[in-house]
Amino acid sequence: MALVYLIPVLFLLHLLGPFPTVSAVGINYGTLGNNLPSPKTVAQLLQSTIIDKVKIYDTNPQILQAFSNSGIDIIVAVENNHVANISSTKSAAEDWFSARIAPFIPATSIVGIAVGNEYLATGDDSMDPNALIQAMQNLHEVLLSRGLDRKIKISTPHSMAVLATSFPPSASTFATTLMPTMTSILTFLADTGSPFMVNAYPYFAYRDNPTTVSLEYALLGNSSGVHDPKGYVYTNMLDAQIDAIRSAIASLGFGGRSIHIMVSESGWPSKGEPGETSASPDNAKTYNSRLITKAQSNKGTPMKPNDKIDIFLFALFNENKKEGGASERNFGLFNGDGSKIYDVDLSCEFCSGSKMEFGFGPGSKEVQRGPSVWCVAKPHADEKLVQGVLDFCCGPGGVDCREVYENGACFGPNKVHAHASYAMNAYYQMHGRNYWNCDFKGSGLVTFSDPSYGSCKYSQQ
Repeated sequence: MALVYLIPVLFLLHLLGPFPTVSAVGINYGTLGNNLPSPKTVAQLLQSTIIDKVKIYDTNPQILQAFSNSGIDIIVAVENNHVANISSTKSAAEDWFSARIAPFIPATSIVGIAVGNEYLATGDDSMDPNALIQAMQNLHEVLLSRGLDRKIKISTPHSMAVLATSFPPSASTFATTLMPTMTSILTFLADTGSPFMVNAYPYFAYRDNPTTVSLEYALLGNSSGVHDPKGYVYTNMLDAQIDAIRSAIASLGFGGRSIHIMVSESGWPSKGEPGETSASPDNAKTYNSRLITKAQSNKGTPMKPNDKIDIFLFALFNENKKEGGASERNFGLFNGDGSKIYDVDLSCEFCSGSKMEFGFGPGSKEVQRGPSVWCVAKPHADEKLVQGVLDFCCGPGGVDCREVYENGACFGPNKVHAHASYAMNAYYQMHGRNYWNCDFKGSGLVTFSDPSYGSCKYSQQ
């Protein structure tokens, strides 16, 4: 069973320092579609999934409000057409932050600002690369002045087009014309501890080169392997793309500096133009299922096998108002009306005591928001440390934990997070439901969805 002998209180308090998290999955939430579910519905349902990070393409106030106290981290964006204004003066950046971000923190966990999106690859001569760099610096100055520079990181997502060549990965460099700009960006990222964001799509590489690229290789499958001259063996294209970025960074002299690589977008469309035969529900399901597995694996790439890569799946919804070809509008896991396009398992087996069926459309189990609130363990909090919280609640915390003992109504599922959620909620309720009573050094989450299941009933005021 999950309960163990109680840890001495002082040692337990040491354990309850900042909680590291196990790997979870990020997702991109675009809104260029008709009849999308409300942000409140999206935020509520994502809390019952393995998704713990969401990236949006603006600072939509309805979305930011909906994700308050959700336990899900948010990356917001400065749209490309706003970069020039924010770059003009520090006061312009301060005004943008005060109007767009400040009203929602700390209730909404905003952890990143993406300045522009593929800004250097737009082909628009009016978009000055120097403005991008200056906007990033101005926003960082705002964060510094507010003491938020450790919580919120500034970066900018790039397409693979910033590379002169991506194969072989070990010989990759940035495009010559972009090298001065990339040097400035990399200096900023290294100095501020911010990630290098890349939108990496094996789909497009396969679509454009179907005779030379293996479909299984593009779909993240266990292909026979592609060999790099320096001895690295790649069994999937995404790893090769990531390492191509890694080599390009090193080629500018940053190999010795710690710059984390984040895959800010990656996905596969379920539908395309008549010639895009690989854009199908089956291939999209295969790619995204494997991408989720990869995101949770804690594994790196052949060049850096121990460096975990944060991955944001693209995308939550199909966006039927998005410009471009058919495939651009069909990267979503869900249609605009909320119905599933194909099944990808996003469920979290301990978020509500039992595995939930996740969806937005008809037949989905939508949990209604009510006047009561409960406290549960964050699904991705480290198991050993959640065990420490469980021991505290059932010991010095004074919670009656008989229901999570063997033969108790809440013993099953016999998992630490499930048992801890019951104990944390009881502690939260008995101490007045103040927000700090559900903090547990960052491992607790207040929810409006009743986590009770079967005969296991969570207490409430």
